[in-house]
Amino acid sequence: MKKLQHLDRNSVVPLYYQIQQRLLEQIQSRELAVGQALPATQELAATLGVSLMTARQAIKSLCDLGVLYSKQGKGTFISGMKLEKDFRQVLSFTEEMKARGSRPGSRVLSFGIRTGSREVLEALHLRPGEQVIELRRVRHANTLPMGIECSSLPLQLCPDLLDTFDPRTSLYRVLAERYGIDMIVADEVAEVGLATRVDARLLRISDKSPVFLFTRTSYVQSGRPVEYVRATYRGDRYKIVNRLTRLNRALLNSSRPM
Repeated sequence: MKKLQHLDRNSVVPLYYQIQQRLLEQIQSRELAVGQALPATQELAATLGVSLMTARQAIKSLCDLGVLYSKQGKGTFISGMKLEKDFRQVLSFTEEMKARGSRPGSRVLSFGIRTGSREVLEALHLRPGEQVIELRRVRHANTLPMGIECSSLPLQLCPDLLDTFDPRTSLYRVLAERYGIDMIVADEVAEVGLATRVDARLLRISDKSPVFLFTRTSYVQSGRPVEYVRATYRGDRYKIVNRLTRLNRALLNSSRPM
């Protein structure tokens, strides 16, 4: 880690905040790489000539922002800046991560055939008792767990998927290349919730940490729903972005009731 710029001890800006901002600058400029370990808090305090409490406060503030994370007994590491969840495009997790310069990965929790739940059957317009392929994975960016996704697809669309697909790789790519299934439109709903104990363990966050809860139904060109996803994503690693447009004033006025 490069030496931090000189701290201004005469400034009204608290020392911990100065340290926080300088570390942020190094993370944003990629002088500090994702996954890189920070020096021990005691070493950082001694190097900067600040109290242990000040160094801890700076580190904690960056952990709260989600740009650092701690592993008990191993140290504190760079997790990078928050990733944007863009509702304007239909992208797979793999496509999103690659577009942002991150290395995607997956830990498979389950992959099999089951009778669809009522929620899944309704979303995919299937009859009661129909079977679906269900894939549940923890999604990683540069080895850091980002979210848990559970995807359901009609079995009839890709009956041999279990035999032909490596669930650690991109599902959308295989669906397009092997089955001609291209996701064109998706309805996605985002809510805020708290991590369950199981989800917190899988995502390496504290129990009841804030998380995003996503549900998404994806459609092909004909309008047929082909995938239903329920996902839990870390609130400290994601932010939602969207582009809003305002109607022309004349159109707004013409739409008002007389």
